[in-house]
Amino acid sequence: MKRYLFLLLLLPFCGFGQLSSVEIDQLVEKTLKTFDVPGIAVAVIKDGQVVHAKGYGVRSLNTKQSVTADTKYGIASNSKAFTAAALGLLMEEGKLTWDSKVSDFIPEFKLYDPYVTAEFTIRDLLTHRSGLGLGAGDLMFWPDDNHFTKKDIIHNLRHLKPVSSFRTKYDYDNLLYIVAGEVIERVSGIKWEEFIQKRFLEPLGIPTAAPSFELLKDKSNVTDPHFYVDGKLSVIRRDWSPNANAAGGIYASVNDMSKWVLALLNNGKLGDKQILSPNTLREVWTPQTLMNAGNPGYYNTHFSAYGLGWVINDVKGYKQVSHTGGLAGIVTQTVLIPDLKLGILVYTNQQVGAAFASISNTIKDSYLGLKGQRDWVAYYDERVKAANKEADEIKAQVEAEISRAVGQKAPIDVQGTYVDPWFGEVEVKEEKGQLYFRSKMAPRISGPLYFYKGNTFIAKWEDRSMDADAYVIFGLDKEGKAETIKINAISPLTDFSFDFQDLNFSRKIWKEK
Repeated sequence: MKRYLFLLLLLPFCGFGQLSSVEIDQLVEKTLKTFDVPGIAVAVIKDGQVVHAKGYGVRSLNTKQSVTADTKYGIASNSKAFTAAALGLLMEEGKLTWDSKVSDFIPEFKLYDPYVTAEFTIRDLLTHRSGLGLGAGDLMFWPDDNHFTKKDIIHNLRHLKPVSSFRTKYDYDNLLYIVAGEVIERVSGIKWEEFIQKRFLEPLGIPTAAPSFELLKDKSNVTDPHFYVDGKLSVIRRDWSPNANAAGGIYASVNDMSKWVLALLNNGKLGDKQILSPNTLREVWTPQTLMNAGNPGYYNTHFSAYGLGWVINDVKGYKQVSHTGGLAGIVTQTVLIPDLKLGILVYTNQQVGAAFASISNTIKDSYLGLKGQRDWVAYYDERVKAANKEADEIKAQVEAEISRAVGQKAPIDVQGTYVDPWFGEVEVKEEKGQLYFRSKMAPRISGPLYFYKGNTFIAKWEDRSMDADAYVIFGLDKEGKAETIKINAISPLTDFSFDFQDLNFSRKIWKEK
């Protein structure tokens, strides 16, 4: 990330009171420059009114068109709140309960452990306590342009081994929200996308928002995603599978989602329309799975938990309800403090969460009597630089080792076809003198392999925007032949949805000599 002077655009924070629009403008402009973000949209909702809604910067480095409060962003996992709310509506209609068994609606639903399958409830789908590891199975929908269907994803859950006991530990997942979307479809008789449009977006008066990018009726004011490719900030491909829409598909602007926030902060009611009942709202905002709250810290936080599509914790004695969302090149955040009737939306088109956190925390502080007590931009800038430095050093070490190994013959022949129970087949073969790794079901997980050391190679994926290069480690049989493959990401900053650690390949076909 580019380095900027620490004193650039220091904000004139002093005293108490909410930030003025001018101060928010200065804060966002400083954030844009510090974190190299092309465009940001911000909305602040207080006491039943939208007190600030504005776009900053550009929605694409290619077109240079300005971001406005109506610019559509992929809100990613902020969509999970809608999936939970949709199940709440079906519960209100008596069609299911939070503790109904998933297998009653999806008979083919199976997890690795038969007992867990039999006991798994609707509530369990939404609370990240299944026993599966962080992002388990996400490679079936991420990156996009793979050949997995929703049916494949649901079927393959049975092959994912848990990393903890059922209902004992928080580990964030996406696949079970895909299952939750399937429950909505089977119970309601309509597609998840249609349910969200008819039961939420239209009643909220935001029909131009959409359950997915493909369903946007007007794409003239949509942000592009941005990330670093070979060290240069660039527009990258829009990356999301429609199979995962229930986990993160919605596209909307901060003006659109301000209406959602207004309803949430008013017991589920917007104007004369009851979007969500107070009972359902209370349930989705009730802690279900404990998360690691760490030390009380700056906000004197004593607990952190996941509810139903929301993260719940306490800040300075107030209950906070929030969520973040991340697509490739687009990250967003929703923060609510219901007792203060406060809502904050920050949408950014660059893959650095520090930008939205800097803005939302600074605005939040002004309503908590903490105005000016911490420069959040400087705070997160220091941490981003430290994390990038660590990742760069690891990558440099790997590159140096690859360079030293140039010309060395790998001690084993690794060519052949390997298969993982849920990810399917991959082929390791030589092409024009270069060894390649190619996935059959997820073609973008393909790229050249470079000898590293011992039985380990380095995969450099052909799509350089993924930032997910990996160690490819071959296991040997008793004859010293390559028999298995394990994969681990090189960079600690690689997105968790590249869940290489869940793959366990074994050789299917020996390469014929």
